Amino acid sequence: MSITFDLPAAVEQQLRRDVTNLDVLAKEAALVELYRQGTISHHQLGLSLGITRFETDDLLKRHHVTEDLITAEELGEQIATLRRLIGQ
Repeated sequence: MSITFDLPAAVEQQLRRDVTNLDVLAKEAALVELYRQGTISHHQLGLSLGITRFETDDLLKRHHVTEDLITAEELGEQIATLRRLIGQ
Protein backbone atom coordinates (compact mmCIF):
# COMPACT_ATOMS: atom_id res chain seq x y z
CA MET A 1 0.00 0.00 0.00
CA SER A 2 1.20 3.47 -0.74
CA ILE A 3 0.25 6.52 1.26
CA THR A 4 1.01 10.02 0.08
CA PHE A 5 0.45 13.49 1.43
CA ASP A 6 1.21 16.92 0.09
CA LEU A 7 3.58 19.43 1.61
CA PRO A 8 4.28 22.95 0.47
CA ALA A 9 7.12 22.82 -2.05
CA ALA A 10 9.48 24.88 0.13
CA VAL A 11 8.94 22.58 3.13
CA GLU A 12 9.48 19.47 1.03
CA GLN A 13 12.69 20.88 -0.46
CA GLN A 14 14.06 21.73 2.96
CA LEU A 15 13.17 18.32 4.38
CA ARG A 16 14.69 16.49 1.42
CA ARG A 17 17.89 18.52 1.96
CA ASP A 18 18.00 17.99 5.73
CA VAL A 19 16.66 14.45 6.09
CA THR A 20 18.54 11.56 4.53
CA ASN A 21 15.53 9.40 3.69
CA LEU A 22 12.32 11.30 4.24
CA ASP A 23 10.09 8.54 2.88
CA VAL A 24 11.45 5.97 5.35
CA LEU A 25 11.23 8.44 8.22
CA ALA A 26 7.59 9.28 7.40
CA LYS A 27 6.66 5.58 7.12
CA GLU A 28 8.33 4.81 10.44
CA ALA A 29 6.65 7.74 12.19
CA ALA A 30 3.20 6.81 10.88
CA LEU A 31 3.56 3.16 11.89
CA VAL A 32 4.89 4.00 15.35
CA GLU A 33 1.92 6.30 15.88
CA LEU A 34 -0.48 3.55 14.78
CA TYR A 35 1.20 1.23 17.28
CA ARG A 36 0.97 3.88 20.00
CA GLN A 37 -2.78 4.18 19.34
CA GLY A 38 -3.21 0.40 19.53
CA THR A 39 -4.20 0.12 15.87
CA ILE A 40 -1.38 -2.30 14.98
CA SER A 41 0.49 -4.83 17.09
CA HIS A 42 4.18 -4.99 17.95
CA HIS A 43 4.54 -7.83 15.44
CA GLN A 44 2.74 -5.88 12.71
CA LEU A 45 4.97 -2.87 13.33
CA GLY A 46 8.14 -4.92 12.93
CA LEU A 47 6.77 -6.81 9.94
CA SER A 48 5.74 -3.58 8.21
CA LEU A 49 9.22 -2.12 8.68
CA GLY A 50 11.07 -5.35 7.92
CA ILE A 51 12.83 -5.43 11.29
CA THR A 52 13.23 -8.01 14.07
CA ARG A 53 11.42 -8.02 17.41
CA PHE A 54 14.50 -6.62 19.13
CA GLU A 55 14.95 -3.91 16.50
CA THR A 56 11.27 -3.05 16.98
CA ASP A 57 11.85 -2.72 20.72
CA ASP A 58 14.80 -0.39 20.05
CA LEU A 59 12.72 1.67 17.62
CA LEU A 60 9.97 2.09 20.20
CA LYS A 61 12.50 3.14 22.82
CA ARG A 62 13.91 5.76 20.43
CA HIS A 63 10.38 7.10 19.96
CA HIS A 64 9.76 7.04 23.74
CA VAL A 65 6.96 4.50 23.41
CA THR A 66 6.53 2.11 26.30
CA GLU A 67 4.45 -0.99 25.99
CA ASP A 68 2.68 -3.28 28.37
CA LEU A 69 3.28 -1.08 31.40
CA ILE A 70 0.57 -1.44 33.97
CA THR A 71 -0.79 1.33 36.13
CA ALA A 72 -0.40 1.41 39.89
CA GLU A 73 -4.08 0.53 40.18
CA GLU A 74 -3.67 -2.52 37.92
CA LEU A 75 -0.64 -3.62 39.94
CA GLY A 76 -2.66 -3.32 43.15
CA GLU A 77 -5.44 -5.42 41.65
CA GLN A 78 -2.94 -8.09 40.58
CA ILE A 79 -1.39 -8.17 44.07
CA ALA A 80 -4.83 -8.47 45.67
CA THR A 81 -5.72 -11.32 43.32
CA LEU A 82 -2.48 -13.15 44.09
CA ARG A 83 -3.05 -12.74 47.81
CA ARG A 84 -6.55 -14.18 47.49
CA LEU A 85 -5.20 -17.11 45.48
CA ILE A 86 -2.53 -17.98 48.04
CA GLY A 87 -4.89 -17.41 50.95
CA GLN A 88 -3.43 -14.30 52.54
